[in-house]
Amino acid sequence: MGSIAVFQPNPDIVWVGTGEGNPRNSAGVGRGLFKSIDGGHSWTLQGFEESERIHRVITHPTDPDVVYVGVMGPAWSDGQERGVYRTTDGGASWDRILWQNERTGIGDLVMDPRNPEKLFAAMWEFRRDPWFLTSGGPGSGLFVTHDGGDTWNELTEEQGLPPGELGRIGVGIAASDPDVVYALVEAERSELIRSDDGGRSWRTISDEPGIVPRPFYYADLRVDPTNENRIYSLHSAVQVSEDQGRTWVTVVPSAIIHGDIHELWIDPDDPRRMILGEDGGIAFTYDRGDNWRFVENLPLAQFYHIDVDSLVPFNIYGGLQDNGSWFGPSTVWENKGILNAHWRRVGGGDGFSVMPDRSDPERYGYSMSQGGNLQHFDKRTGARRSIRPVHPDGLPLRFNWNAGLSWDPHQTGTIYLGSQFVHRSQDQGRSWEVISPDLTTNDPAKQRADESGGLTVDASGAEMHTTILSIQASHLDPDVIWVGTDDGNVQVTRDGGQSWNNVRANVPGLPEGIWIPDVQPSKHVAGRAYLVAEDHRRGDWTPLVWVTEDYGQSWRSLASPAIDGFVHAIDEDPLSPDLLFLGTEFGLRVSTDRGQNWSTFTAGVPAVPIRDLIVHPRDGDLVLGTHGRALLVIDDIRPLRELSADAGIRESAVHAFEPPPAYAVNIGEAIGYRSTGMAMQQGESRPVGALVSYWAGAVGRATIEARDDEGSLVWSSSDAAREGINRTVWNLRYGGDADESLPRQVMVAPGDYQITVSLDGATSSTTLEVLADPRDPVTLAEHRDKVAALAEMGAVERSVQEARQRLDAVHEGVEIVLETLGEDEDALREQGRRLQERLEGLAQRHFTGPVCQGMCRGDVTIGLVGAPMGRIAGEEGGPSANTRVMMEQAREAAAQIIADIDGLLATDVEAYRTALLAAGYTPFGDGR
Repeated sequence: MGSIAVFQPNPDIVWVGTGEGNPRNSAGVGRGLFKSIDGGHSWTLQGFEESERIHRVITHPTDPDVVYVGVMGPAWSDGQERGVYRTTDGGASWDRILWQNERTGIGDLVMDPRNPEKLFAAMWEFRRDPWFLTSGGPGSGLFVTHDGGDTWNELTEEQGLPPGELGRIGVGIAASDPDVVYALVEAERSELIRSDDGGRSWRTISDEPGIVPRPFYYADLRVDPTNENRIYSLHSAVQVSEDQGRTWVTVVPSAIIHGDIHELWIDPDDPRRMILGEDGGIAFTYDRGDNWRFVENLPLAQFYHIDVDSLVPFNIYGGLQDNGSWFGPSTVWENKGILNAHWRRVGGGDGFSVMPDRSDPERYGYSMSQGGNLQHFDKRTGARRSIRPVHPDGLPLRFNWNAGLSWDPHQTGTIYLGSQFVHRSQDQGRSWEVISPDLTTNDPAKQRADESGGLTVDASGAEMHTTILSIQASHLDPDVIWVGTDDGNVQVTRDGGQSWNNVRANVPGLPEGIWIPDVQPSKHVAGRAYLVAEDHRRGDWTPLVWVTEDYGQSWRSLASPAIDGFVHAIDEDPLSPDLLFLGTEFGLRVSTDRGQNWSTFTAGVPAVPIRDLIVHPRDGDLVLGTHGRALLVIDDIRPLRELSADAGIRESAVHAFEPPPAYAVNIGEAIGYRSTGMAMQQGESRPVGALVSYWAGAVGRATIEARDDEGSLVWSSSDAAREGINRTVWNLRYGGDADESLPRQVMVAPGDYQITVSLDGATSSTTLEVLADPRDPVTLAEHRDKVAALAEMGAVERSVQEARQRLDAVHEGVEIVLETLGEDEDALREQGRRLQERLEGLAQRHFTGPVCQGMCRGDVTIGLVGAPMGRIAGEEGGPSANTRVMMEQAREAAAQIIADIDGLLATDVEAYRTALLAAGYTPFGDGR
């Protein structure tokens, strides 16, 4: 999202412009302008599909039909949808009211808070190339309108703006005195300028170096709505000036709140209250920046690359845009899901590839920040060892902002890192060898990163070019390694790096100089590899995917219109060669026929950029690294595997898919605080128990049963089946819709269970393997002892429940009799009342306790009967000696309850029934 505007008189009207307005090298793209009239519950597209970046949306303060849209436009190419647009009919039609050229869009657009007909528009000419950034040009300038955009006047050097070509400009108007206007102007000598007459004339406040530090990424100003002399500058930090910008103080140090500030909202009624938006998230202050509160419940992380390890449960590793390198659990066996505290930071900077050290994944791993800055980290001690290679001959190395890094599937201690060369280490980065020549085009014209930026040099390394993006070693042949570069080369070695073959020319339709983010060797066929290319950095969103079967000698395109937008990554399922997954700029695509057809996967996966994806080789979970919605895990893709292997399943009335092994685990308390409200992110864990998936040929009511190795029913459930793939979860405990006599508080024993799905007379069965808790496995004998104890105590409880039901039935019968007795039946009425008192006394002594007002304690016998069940269920194995004492006490208590009830029924109750019968009344049941 680039901009959000809420119509204040009716906040159900919301406008959003898509596409980031701070066009760094990694920024995604938008798909137009959207409007909601129900507070965001539903949205309609309002046009601008080709804009890529809508940086500002401004609503008229009183007229909901008048809206202004500031379109920045494409970062990497020319674009016609740029400039300022206006609607006067609520978005039904639009007029472009300010335009410069196809390279110039809106850098800022602000409305006079006193006069909605007056707006300032900062036009910005800029262009990104993969190897160079240019900010500034003849199209840039500051414009003002006094008639709602019908006419515009350009403000120039004559009015006090800096001379020469201009770049990006940020504008701020003082709400307390709208004649006061500030502008941060990128120029050959950038300046902060101020106008005191509504923009007719301007004076320089400061032209100190650094007054506009990095304008392409941040060039915004905010003016305190109650003090026209207090202004805030947003850049790598937030600085405030109390004297119109002459002197500055930092109010948001990066040690407290993440740097790179892109938005600051100041409460117009209480300017001490502000909300900050930056590269690390959102923060609030209520005292004008003295203290800040970071928002911890927004899962909006932007991942570049991800990896997984082999631990149980497995961990996910990933690098985040300007937020370092992290790893954390894919699921937790705790009762609050995955918390922020479960995640650990293992690298700084912009995080890119992060991966476990396969030689000891429980302790070590690798993290990489921008420019190939690679570290080997120790989870146990927190130590990090820098291991980026140097060339043995002293040659300068070119590392991409997002350099290629991978591990060798045949040698656990071997890793590969790409500059213009392939570097290999066989000792966790302590030493390196170069195993390739320069595999790029080595074009000097594209090696000008140190000059990049335009009017303001921005030599961050983001434009380092002619570099290696992707390195992948074959899982099948230890001598085969594939490489993709940022300038269009596709290289392969079949002899461990002694010689290389550039097969780019063999790929039909592959543009020269294109970005090659992913080359994936097949896990099934040695000569097969999948190639992903993407050219949005030159304005082309065409999806580009190929496959080779002969080490790159020939290629076949897998692209189709079903793939919407450009592609970032591909992964082949490790067990099914026909099952492929594509991560695209607009969501996940799946093929079950090796790329002949593609479908969009929408079950829980939004149309979000997916920069990387991986199928866990053991668990069969698909992990998605998104750029904006953090991590998504699709649990258990086995149904897709079976569909790819057997298309006939789609014609079945019902089909039970093979389930993944299920762990019978105990769920513990979450770490940290107990009750945190909504303030903390709680990621969703994998459902506890067995994932039972099945295919339904039609809508219906499915019955799912689980039976043990002796054929005994241990669990059943009824499910509303929809056509297609369905899934239900068995928590591995006895019961469900099955026999009430089963011990529902305990999990079934490890072993194999037959799962049968029935639907409309058709059945299908499969086998589920239940595994013991790997943290504390229980023997089968201990488990059987536990089940037997629970079954016995369950039978004891049921016998007492049946006795109480008899007691309650008699009590209800006596009540009815008392209501029907004639007026002259005083003796029977008194006898009945005395019986009720005895019945209620017995119930209080054994079940309910004394009646009182407030919180009363009373020892009741039923407490002894129920006590062992929870104790037995909570023990790892069979009942302890202490629990067995409780079981004996439960048996004795149950016997006493039943004896007391049966005794009362046989004496007093029977006597009253006899008296009623003698008086000509039909007595109630005897309760026996």
